[in-house]
Amino acid sequence: MRFLARRLGFYLLTAWAAITLNFLVPRLMPGDPVELLVARMRGNVDPAAIDAMRRAFGISDASLWQQYLDYLGNLAQGELGRSITFFPAEVSTVIADSLPWTVGLVGVATLISYLMGTSLGVLMAWKRGTWLDGVLPAATFMHAVPYFWVALALVFVFGVTLQWFPVSRAYGLDVMPGLTGEFAGSVVYHAALPAVTIVVASMADRILGMRNVMVTTLGEDYVVMAEAKGLTSRRVMWAYAARNAILPNITSFALSLGFVVGGSVLTEIVFSYPGIGSMLLKAVENEDFPLMQGIFLVISLAVLVANFLADLAYVVLDPRTRQEAE
Repeated sequence: MRFLARRLGFYLLTAWAAITLNFLVPRLMPGDPVELLVARMRGNVDPAAIDAMRRAFGISDASLWQQYLDYLGNLAQGELGRSITFFPAEVSTVIADSLPWTVGLVGVATLISYLMGTSLGVLMAWKRGTWLDGVLPAATFMHAVPYFWVALALVFVFGVTLQWFPVSRAYGLDVMPGLTGEFAGSVVYHAALPAVTIVVASMADRILGMRNVMVTTLGEDYVVMAEAKGLTSRRVMWAYAARNAILPNITSFALSLGFVVGGSVLTEIVFSYPGIGSMLLKAVENEDFPLMQGIFLVISLAVLVANFLADLAYVVLDPRTRQEAE
């Protein structure tokens, strides 16, 4: 309990710092988003309406401290303000509409990448000197390839040249959204290339990281002792070596899960996918302070929650951590 209380206190403090930075960063950026909104309306706006918009968007002549207090008060009530880009829609509505697309795409792709990369890394370390070593150069190459390059290559080959998959949107124009097999099939079909992009581009890091740690773990005394006892190779590999080697990867996986809500911005841009990453780009382009703050807040809290879950996983998997926690 003491360990849990210490970690919880740390994450609460970190959450407050993230909220404070989330408030400050957009306000330190140059430009006036209300002026951009008025310009889109071709300037036909009454000055009183402009002042009302500034107050609604949290932009006023009040001191920074007063704005901060107002921001905390609104945040405590779940009020994130109205989006400038999608005016007059509320920020919470914009995030709620785009977040499921990102979680469904990036979340599933990240989980597949982690499972496949970790398993392949374990096998490559266990069966060193076999044909699996041929995967290492390819993984090293893919580790250095950026997401957007993989996305552009897949779009060119499978979307433009072969025309096997669509290259934009989350579902077909001729499909009505709903709980139907047709809609689900269209969503999966349109998500195929973006998902493959994320899996291919991120799996190499899992393979290399797990293989390197696994090779080191195989030389530990407890692994040698397990082999000397005559345990099966599969049990030694998974129950003794892989279980301990996977611990460092849990933190990186937790961070990956935390950033799932932020989406893979470049991948979503290439495929015109309506996820949270695309919304963040639009918010930055239009200096949409409320939307930026809402998205940054969701990303920050997701990362903190994921790391807290990683700490709990460490307690379950590592007996040394449980001894320190007592």
